[in-house]
Formats: sequence, C-alpha cells, structure tokens
Amino acid sequence: MKGARPLSNDEILRVSLEFSGTYSVRNRSLFMLGVSVGGRISELLALTIGDVYQNGQPVKDLLFAKDVVKGKENARMVPVNADGRKAIRDLIDWHRGQYGTLEKERPLFVSRKHLRKVGESSRFCAALSRSQAHRVLEDAFEKAGLNGKLATHTLRKTFAQRCYDQSGDIFQVKELLGHRSVETTKAYIGISYAKLQRTAEAIEVVNYNRTPLLLHSTLTEVPTDTLVIELQRRGYDTSSTITQMQSERAFLSPVLHDEKIIPLERARSAHMTRLRRGQG
Repeated sequence: MKGARPLSNDEILRVSLEFSGTYSVRNRSLFMLGVSVGGRISELLALTIGDVYQNGQPVKDLLFAKDVVKGKENARMVPVNADGRKAIRDLIDWHRGQYGTLEKERPLFVSRKHLRKVGESSRFCAALSRSQAHRVLEDAFEKAGLNGKLATHTLRKTFAQRCYDQSGDIFQVKELLGHRSVETTKAYIGISYAKLQRTAEAIEVVNYNRTPLLLHSTLTEVPTDTLVIELQRRGYDTSSTITQMQSERAFLSPVLHDEKIIPLERARSAHMTRLRRGQG
C-alpha cells in the first residue's frame, strides 16, 4: 500500500507478541518472515514448504521467482537471517502438528477456509489470501497499540528501511528489493521515521529558555558543568548524576565554589557569561 510506514525494532517486538489462537504460529511467522526478507505480500503467500525448508533445515537464501513478482521488479535471492530462519522453523513444526506430514508443494501460509483432500491420506490447504493476511496483520497492529498508515506492505517497507539504516547503501537495498532502478528505491524507502521524530523533538519549544544550543563535535569537548546545565535546560533529571559525582570526587569547574555545587541559577549565569565571551 502506497504510503504505508515502516516499523521500528521496538514495534516489531510489540506486534510479534500479539498473535494468538490456533493459527498464531502461522500469523507470527508471516509477520516475522516478512520483516526479515522483504517480500511483497503476494510473494510471501506464494511460498511453499519446499521453497523455505530443504534438506531438513530452513534455507539460508530465499528465491523469489519472477513469475510472482509485481510490476517491473526482478527475481532475486535474499539471505534469510536468524529471525527469518526461526520463523520458518516454527512454522514447519506447526505444519507437522497440524497435518502430520510435510509436503513440498503445500502452501507455507495455509488458509483454514480452503481445506481439501488430495489422495487418500494427505490433507492440503490453499494459501492464505491477501485480504485474509491484511486482516491478520491489521488486528495485530491494533492490539500492539500502533498508529499511522499500516498495512501488509509495512512488512516490506520495514525490511527496506532497516537494511538502509544498517548499511547506508541504497544500491544494496535496491538488490535486496529486486528493483530495476535505484530511483524506485529512493522513492520507496524515503526518510527514516526515527530520524524525522528526532528532528521534530530537536525543535520543540517546551523547554526553551532563550539559551543558545551547544555546538560541539564531541562530548569530550564540553566542560562537565556545562554539559550538566545543558541537560537540565533540556528537561533531563541530572540529580542522580550530580550526587554520584559528588560522592566520587569534587565537582570542580569554573562555576563552582569550595568544591561544592553552587545553586543552579548562579551556574546558569556563569554559563551564559562564558557563552557571551565565546568560551562555551
């Protein structure tokens, strides 16, 4: 879905805990495999047991065939990380418990609404539909208390954004998504939601007191007392830090007197004086 946002790592964990019932393993595995390999929902639902489980173990590389790929994307091989392999392993165990045997051609994500017999002893299910998958994921998103535009495509968006945040290499993400053009990938991953959130918080005026922001390349350049005052100005509780510093050693700085912390207002005044003199 166009505009669907990605999930943060914390949101992934929250959603993963919200699947319950007989098909909870199937539904959780769909979610976790989706955010781990970045397949479109149509690609994920087209997978069979034989696609993901070979020689008695989950595959380490998953092939998305071109004939189920939407639009102008290419067939591709995607590495399956530990999260993805666990999702496959859990789902294979679930298949054994539900159906007794493993059949290579059986859909990985089976639908309970389309059960039918094949032969004398084999039960075979049709694949979960896109609308069913949408309802399953939408319900989990809601139970996890998430907001914003979320859909089945959120899984693929999440994979793409996490890969880009990790590598910073848009060409690598392009290959993993199977895009023919990097321009498609640029439009696709957009800007990190977490970075947008940090930017928005950085310009808030709730704790603004007309003191200029500190501009230092590293924390080591900031005098300790100045750093504490700046943290207080931004609304952080520094009492435990100050207490610890007092107990470990004298808190010596240009704004202190007799090795004791002077009142905050006097410290602020001294801090502003240094800033005006270009010493901050």
